[in-house]
Amino acid sequence: MQSSGYITLTRQAGLGREMDAVANNIANISTTGFRRESVIFSEYVAALGPEASSVSMAAARGRQTHLMQGELTGTGGAFDFAIEGEGFFRIETPQGDRLTRAGSFSPNEAGELATTRGHRLLDIGGAPVFVPPQARDISLAPDGTLAADGQPIALLGLFEPADGAGMQREGGTMFRVDGDIVPVAEPTIKQGFLEGSNVDPVAEIARMIEVQRAYELGQSFLDREDERIRSAIDTLGR
Repeated sequence: MQSSGYITLTRQAGLGREMDAVANNIANISTTGFRRESVIFSEYVAALGPEASSVSMAAARGRQTHLMQGELTGTGGAFDFAIEGEGFFRIETPQGDRLTRAGSFSPNEAGELATTRGHRLLDIGGAPVFVPPQARDISLAPDGTLAADGQPIALLGLFEPADGAGMQREGGTMFRVDGDIVPVAEPTIKQGFLEGSNVDPVAEIARMIEVQRAYELGQSFLDREDERIRSAIDTLGR
């Protein structure tokens, strides 16, 4: 196969990864706290020699997570918390602490607030948040102060990666931070609300059509290139 064929194959592979990302976004339109993801395309240029032109290959291995605010929906749930502005909740998992914007919590058997997967919510000091089982009224102030029957019991913290620290998606709505995390200076948390996905369904469907057409165009080129090579071989073999 000539260079043009290899170049097209690298582009096709990248478009396939982009289609996977778009499909995953569409599948999570209704997922609480989900963040849209896209593929980052880059170019790799290599010289073939002093007498030949350089070859440009496509690479699409990078991922970008879009952190725009999702729509807040009122639920009235005492343990449904939504972040307004910057920051993430800090939760404890068997693999270490993770960050998330999915704020649907409920008390576990020990009375500690946890996600639907059982990961405990941590306060600003990194300790689990315990809610007295006999408490009748649970209230949350915008600064994260959680109170039971009018008495403060915990201070929820919002966190973000420190300068230079990157986030890696894990488990759909969870993120691992490769570095330090720091508290958000002025957190704003709303009780009785959940933040929805920030995926725009119309934009994602339009992007899916665009990627599909680009992939079909590349496949058409590969088919014509294969036909040209086969024709040349048949001609030379006579």
